Amino acid sequence: MQITAMSPVSVSKNDCPKEVIEKELEIYRIQIREEGKPENMVEQIAQGKLNKFFRESTLEEQTFVKDGKISVSTYLKSVDPEVKVTGFFRYSLND
Repeated sequence: MQITAMSPVSVSKNDCPKEVIEKELEIYRIQIREEGKPENMVEQIAQGKLNKFFRESTLEEQTFVKDGKISVSTYLKSVDPEVKVTGFFRYSLND
């Protein structure tokens, strides 16, 4: 249900494809520069935005749909500390 509802791009940020990360960082850098932020702050702000992307787009860091107060990884640890998600498949007729 979590994967269907939230459409994560990967299990964790370590599993996220490098090209996705680079694409997101480039988008953030452009946005930040267009906002007129100081150049010395661009990377720091972009990294903050990337961390938010990971919280929203990686399965382990997403907010658990059945309990909006905890992450998926926190929920899994509460069920069984040894449980690890190694992958997932998501099928969609609209993509």
